[in-house]
Order: sequence, then C-alpha cells, then structure tokens
Amino acid sequence: MHRHGFVRVATSTPNGRPADVAFNRDAILTEARRADAAHVDLLIFPELCVSSYAIDDLLHQEALLAAVDEAIATIAEASVELAPVMLVGAPLRHKGRLYNCAVVVARGEILGVVPKAFLPNYREYYEKRWFSHGRSRVGEAIAVAGRTVPFGIDLLFAASDLPGFVFHVEICEDVWAPIPPSSKGALAGATILANLSASNIVIGKADDRHSLCRSQSQRAVAAYAYSAAGPGESTTDVAWDGQGAIYELGEMLAEAERFSLEPQLCIADVDTGRILSERTSTPTFGDGADHALGPGETFRWVRFAHRPAFADIGLVRPIRRFPYVPDRESHLDQDCYEAFNIQVEGLRQRYVATGSGTMVIGVSGGLDSTHALIVAAKVCDRLGVPRSNILGFTMPGFATSDGTKENAWRLMRSLGITADEIDIRPAARQMLADMDHPFSDGEPVYDITFENVQAGLRTDYLFRLANQRKGFVIGTGDLSEMALGWCTYGVGDQMSHYAVNTGVPKTLIQYLIRWTVRTRQFDAETNAVLTDILATKFSPELVPAGETEEIQDTEAKIGPYELHDFFLFHTMRYGHPPSKVAFMAWHAWRDVSAGSWPIDFPAEARHQYDLATIAKWLETFIRRFFAFSQFKRSAIPNGPKVSPGGALSPRGDWRAPSDASATVWLEELRRALPR
Repeated sequence: MHRHGFVRVATSTPNGRPADVAFNRDAILTEARRADAAHVDLLIFPELCVSSYAIDDLLHQEALLAAVDEAIATIAEASVELAPVMLVGAPLRHKGRLYNCAVVVARGEILGVVPKAFLPNYREYYEKRWFSHGRSRVGEAIAVAGRTVPFGIDLLFAASDLPGFVFHVEICEDVWAPIPPSSKGALAGATILANLSASNIVIGKADDRHSLCRSQSQRAVAAYAYSAAGPGESTTDVAWDGQGAIYELGEMLAEAERFSLEPQLCIADVDTGRILSERTSTPTFGDGADHALGPGETFRWVRFAHRPAFADIGLVRPIRRFPYVPDRESHLDQDCYEAFNIQVEGLRQRYVATGSGTMVIGVSGGLDSTHALIVAAKVCDRLGVPRSNILGFTMPGFATSDGTKENAWRLMRSLGITADEIDIRPAARQMLADMDHPFSDGEPVYDITFENVQAGLRTDYLFRLANQRKGFVIGTGDLSEMALGWCTYGVGDQMSHYAVNTGVPKTLIQYLIRWTVRTRQFDAETNAVLTDILATKFSPELVPAGETEEIQDTEAKIGPYELHDFFLFHTMRYGHPPSKVAFMAWHAWRDVSAGSWPIDFPAEARHQYDLATIAKWLETFIRRFFAFSQFKRSAIPNGPKVSPGGALSPRGDWRAPSDASATVWLEELRRALPR
C-alpha cells in the first residue's frame, strides 16, 4: 500500500483519568503500541489527553504541568521503537502563557508543537479562563521535555521517504471556525488534516461533527481525521462519547464505536495519490491557495524520516467493486432516481429541441437498447405524448437468437410503442456478394467484415427510417463500450442522433434496470420482460453459433465488464497508474465473501478474480483504451454525463489524441508485475 500512495491513519480514544497524568501517559503508550502492531503511520489522540480535558482550574497547577512535561519526555523516549507518528494533546507553557497544544512525536523526536487557534468560551466551555489562543503564534520555538522544537500554527509535517504523507494539525473548535486553520494547511500542501478534540456530547452533536469533517475533507480536497475524548474524562457537568472518524474527499472511510468502555482504534488507509490527483485536475484548488494565502503567509515544513517498511500489510479501506453503482443504502433510491432521470431529461430536451415527431430506436432484446427504450418511454410519459411516438425496430441478422428477438418484441408490446421488424439478412447477403466475400460463396467465414456489414446495415436502416418518419435516432451504445472501442464506427452503434447511454457504464445500466423493476417504474408485464433481459448474456449476436458452440460471448473475448468499469473509473477519474489500479482491483475482487456488494445485487452474479486474471484484462483495457479506441470517441454524438466518474465526450471530461501509444502504461504495469 505504501508504494501506491496510501497512508495508514488512526484515531485513538485511550482510557483516561482526570488529572492522573501517569495513568494517561501509560494509556497513551498502550494504544501507541497497539497502533504500531497494526502498522499505523499517523496516530491521533484526543485533545489534552495527557492531562485530561475537563479538569478546569487544575490546568493552572504547577505540579500538574510539570508532570505533563515529564510525561511527554517519556512518550517521546518510548516512541523510538514505534512506527506511528503520534499527535498527543497537552497543556504547555510558553512565554508566561498556557496553550492548548498538539505535540507531534515520532521515532524518539518531538517534531513540533501546534497551539489551538480558536478557544470556545460559550455555553459549557470556558477555555479563555485557562488558555491563550495560538492564532498569532508563528515562526516560534517552544521548550518542552528538555528540548526546543518548532511552535506555531504555521507548521506542516512531511515524511521525506513517503511521498504524499504531509499532515496539518488543528484542535477541536478550530474546525468549527468559519475558516478553519486546516483550510490554509491544505492549500499549503497538507493531504491529511488531523483534529485532536475533546468535544462533549449532546443530542445531535455527533451528526454535526460528521457534517463538519465530511465537508472539510471535501472542500479542502484532503483527508480529515477526527479524534474525540471518551470514557475517563470528568462527567461533572457533561459527558463524552469518544467519537472518531476518518474522511477522504467527502467519503467516510472509518468510524469508531461511540460510548465504548474499551479503548478505540479507528483505522483507515488514506489514498494521498487520489487526493493529489484531484487537486491537480481541479484548478479551483490552486486558485484558492493563491487567494487565501496572502503575501508572506507561508508554512514551515517540518520534514522527518518515517522509514516505512514497504511490506505487504494489506489494505484497511473499503474499495467499491462497482465504483459507478450507487452504494449508499440511505440514498439508494435518490441516487438511482437521479441517474435515470438525468438520461430522461437529456433525451427530453433533445426531443423538444429537434421538433421531431418520433424517436427511432433499434431494439435487440439486449441490455443497452432495453435501457435506452425505457428512458424514451419515460420521456413520452413526462411530456404527455403517446409512447407510440417511439418507433422501435428489431432487425434480425445471421446470429440473432430466438430468445433475444422474442424479448425485444415482448418489451416493445408491453411498453406500447410502434413496433416493426426488418430482416437485414437479404441486404447483408447482397452487400457481401457485391464485395466478393467468401460467405457469399457458402464458406463459413465470420470475420470483422461479416460482423460489421450487419452492424452497419442496422444503423443505415435506422437513419433512413428517421428521415422517412420525421424522427431522430436514439443511440444505445454505453460508456463501457466507448471506453473499449467495442462498437462499429460511423455506421454502427457508435453513431446516432443522440447517444442517451453514452455516459452510463454497463454495470450501472444493469443496476438501473433492476432499480426500475424494484421500484415499479413500469407495469408488471414490462417488469417481467426486464427481469428476463437482465439474465441474458452479453452478445453482439453477429456470428452464428455452430452445432457445438455457444452463442457469441462478448466478455469471453474482451473481458468482464465489471473489471473494465473498475479500470475505467480509476484510470479516467484519478489518473492512477496501472500498477495501482491492479493493486486496488485485487483487493476489491479477490474474495467474493469479503467486503460489501451493491444493495440487492444477485448472489449468483457475484464473482472473484485472482491477480493474474486482473492483470490479463487490465492489459487488454490499456491497449484498447489508450491506443485503439480514441478515434471513435473523438466523433461520438451528444449525450448526457451521468456519473461523477466522468464521461468520454471529446467536448467534456476526456480529450486525447486518436493516434496515441499505450506503451507507457503497458510498461508501467509489466515493471510492477513482471510475471
């Protein structure tokens, strides 16, 4: 994981006792050793955990402050043999004032001390009674545990031997400020933002913390780790829940158990490569740095040798097998509703703008044309026009199966569209004979010409039918096919008047059709047909099956779409190198029983893949995506973007030369996986 830009972050809620510094010191070290065994890189303890937070005027007692200083020295000494960089909360004196501080400890050294910038002094908080704020502390040094170290809110900490491991520290109330200190820390280069907190708990406050951490990680384009005090703090007038959470770019990676009597260690592997990629591709982030960081406002970078082992320590992180498919149970219907209706709205606007009376579509009985057709049906319903304005044509060829043809007719009838059939075989035979193709002489030659004659004729008929019936052609090709170039250029499924599916990958189309069935978007008869179509194998049905051969199988030739969609998302959205894509795919797909699956995903459709299989199909993806297919994408018709994972329109998310080489990506993968 370290080779691919991951950093293992943990929040810790140790047991504690009010003002019992020795007990708290030992509890901190116990959890530090547990984190070391778990290969944690960055360990975040709660605010004032060495002294305890809720001890009021005891914070001004000389004996307690001296004990805190000694405890920090002991913690630093013990850290020599521990891998995690520790962020420990403690009250520290500086120039006749007391500050609420985070002490950064690593490998026997105290790297620096960061004071709390904003002190709450309202409701149950009275921190200004004891502490001075640290907002003006920049460029200074502090004496702590017998050594002098950097002190101030202008500190960033960076590992010299682990690129991307750069963190900023703030304390509790700081994240409640209108402009948290971590915002500037992120703009200055920190990828991980840490918060040591002792926020007490009242009804609804846990949601507030989640909202703040989530939004800060998203706005600052960073990871945000929050560690709150738990059992062991004084409950004289308030209570504590020990909330810990780790967010990355608005997504929660891990959450601690609240109100636990046992010490909590909440662990997640943060993808700093993903964070840096997002910043690189988002000019607003750089512009924000120019705007927010004034002239002369700089951060001091404290660099340290982290000494990661670069060993296989697994991956503590949820990785979605289906990154395009909605996975939030609480928002499932909303996400599917949005995805489906983005397509409906796109096609509705094009239908109105063209002034066409009809929409023309080829209906094969396969997945893509099915989805495009039900979107068109919803357009008619929304506009209050009859579904008979949709002209659906099934066009059997030499390999069309009875099952798919029957499904096409069942679907068209159940939806109440105007349906017809055109047999393309006579025209195909004539074209093949005119070309002197061996098939015309009775030879079983089923080459690419044989396939594309059929695919081209279907599109040719649809365009001429649209001319004749005053309509426009609805494209059925999807995002997965465009990524792989698995479409016939110009006079095939690459071309249409409006490509309604072009922003939707194959895995999402399957899931959206399941959603329309589950939520009864159509009547029972239509739902029954949709369910049958979902069970149909992907096939272009262009090559006749022999007596002992099965029908043409797309995935057997180009690989599983579920893997290709995974490859596409991480390649296009974040620019990850192939070795990292393979690493993540292996962790996502190697064990069918591990991790989560999309909600209501059929058990019989769940697969797993070993590393060799992943590498094989990833190489196929690289060749097709980077070298073979861009010329088709450079000429695709209009169609709506649906997923934040991106689309392949040359007018939008993806622009590339049509004659690029795939060598760089192939060599990077082969260096990582030479076997």
